[in-house]
Amino acid sequence: MRKIWIFNHYACTPKTGPLLRHYYFAKEMNKRNYEVRVFAANEVHYNNNSIDTMGGKYVEKNDEGQPFVFVKTTKYKGNGISRVRNMLSYFFNLFPATAGIAKDYGKPDVIIGSSVHPLACVAGIQIAKRFKIPCIIEIRDLWPEAVFSFGKVKENSILGKLLTAGEKWIYKHSDAIIFTKEGDIDHIKEMKWDTDQGGEIDLSKCFYINNGVDTETFNQNKETNQYNDTDLIDDSFKVIYTGSVRPVNNIDNIIDAAVFLKDNPDIKILIFGTGSDLDRLEQRIRDEGLSNVKIKGFVEKKYIPYILSKSSVNILNYSQHQYNWTRGNSSNKLFEYMASGKPIISTVKMGYCILEKYKCGYSLKDSTPQELANKILEIKNLPEQRYKFLCKNAKEGSTNFDYKALTDQLGYVVDTVMKRNNKERR
Repeated sequence: MRKIWIFNHYACTPKTGPLLRHYYFAKEMNKRNYEVRVFAANEVHYNNNSIDTMGGKYVEKNDEGQPFVFVKTTKYKGNGISRVRNMLSYFFNLFPATAGIAKDYGKPDVIIGSSVHPLACVAGIQIAKRFKIPCIIEIRDLWPEAVFSFGKVKENSILGKLLTAGEKWIYKHSDAIIFTKEGDIDHIKEMKWDTDQGGEIDLSKCFYINNGVDTETFNQNKETNQYNDTDLIDDSFKVIYTGSVRPVNNIDNIIDAAVFLKDNPDIKILIFGTGSDLDRLEQRIRDEGLSNVKIKGFVEKKYIPYILSKSSVNILNYSQHQYNWTRGNSSNKLFEYMASGKPIISTVKMGYCILEKYKCGYSLKDSTPQELANKILEIKNLPEQRYKFLCKNAKEGSTNFDYKALTDQLGYVVDTVMKRNNKERR
């Protein structure tokens, strides 16, 4: 029984929140002779919930069939100094938490440190060194590139250079690197950090495992958790967006497209989600008298499969200029959209485009509302055989991103690192 510890500040269980990548990995790996524990923060990122650590620096829970260790962190609001303190408290409390768990259950064979912020990777490397075991790091967002792209820190500033040096240190000292976007490996080449260009990072230790979908759970929820909404069951051509309603999601773009489509009464745009832009967008729809677009607000994740099953086309809507899309997309909703078996439109042009690879949708070149409206009309007017071809490709393509398939890939990385480590020790 090989023991794997996963450090992910924002990991959730189905009861605590929506970020389930490592819950699904752990569930599948436990079926394959691994013993997996996930170390997450007790302050849940998306819903302001807290897990009581009973006055200690961590608490272990196993009430959902998967051991989770919730590490005590400070409360925070927004993206200011309180969130930085929250990140630091997770980092520092990982050390006593792992010491306590190791005392009770023994040390792990491998640690996986997963970033959104890099401190989980730093802790993974340092704790693995104490245990004399390998550490795999997982990069779900390139950092600090994401910080630079939002203009929060200048790349050539002193802080920017320190952050970049820290990123390089993490890559250098890890035993393997997993990227969740296929093109992120190019970043190491662009920085000239790879051994082929005289750097210190061997690209042979880099792997790609995207986000995905638990298709079994998805299909169960589609059948058992039906969402009562008359707009989902009429005969209209339904364009559906699910997700956050924030500036970065650029929902105005969808509403702008609705303006171009207002003379097509059989087309209905439905937006499921909530966020800081919700009230403003609802007011805009009222002010402009748009009857063909409706914001439905927050829905529980368990209802999303049923909602998507009633769509005619699903929208991946982003801002073209607030993110580097050349390296691909690892959005969870992309794979839920594929599992629904409906065509997909992305409002940004992506590199390593999954929609193009699996021929299940379209990635827009110019990212304009007019272009989006035209593509919606084009899909609506497709011959039935062509439309069903896109649907079939989406559904079949999703099986490559099912967590059973992704866990096969993760197991390969873990086994490769362990074999390499055992060979070096001999």
